[in-house]
Amino acid sequence: MVREVAESCVESLMAEIVSSYCKGVYANKPELAAPRIEAIGFQVGHRLSERYTMDRPRFTDHLEAIKFICKDFWSDLFKKQIDNLKTNHRGTFVLQDNRFRWLAHMSVDPSLVTSGSIQDPSAMAENEAAQATGLHLYFPCGIIRGALSNLGIPCAVSADISNLPACSFVVRIKV
Repeated sequence: MVREVAESCVESLMAEIVSSYCKGVYANKPELAAPRIEAIGFQVGHRLSERYTMDRPRFTDHLEAIKFICKDFWSDLFKKQIDNLKTNHRGTFVLQDNRFRWLAHMSVDPSLVTSGSIQDPSAMAENEAAQATGLHLYFPCGIIRGALSNLGIPCAVSADISNLPACSFVVRIKV
């Protein structure tokens, strides 16, 4: 028997986690919210990886484990594979998802994400939306890091959004 959770429930839960930590628990220190959200994602990824690899032999190298994340793991989570995988063959991998499901319903003006000074109040609201979108990426970064950690690969994971809903996850293997 396969147990599944409605995708809308997962999206709502993630939105509530981000909101709870940014506006409630760490309202006075928002810089502490991101590591906590990532830590929750790490625990989720670690447990999911344990479940999904239970009947598999251990992976022999980093590339094989990353391919597992891109194909099987991502398919189980998002009902599709990663669209593109790039590597420099020195421990850095870029996983590109051109339609990341958890960002599909968000929109942010990309020019405001990189602008230095904001004068217009509506632009300030857009910048806050861009920051909130960035906070939503700490959870999937934690999921990837937790899954790879469970596979014996210590790494750092960061995310980049250049054109919503496309998202790139950069995985740097720690030596």
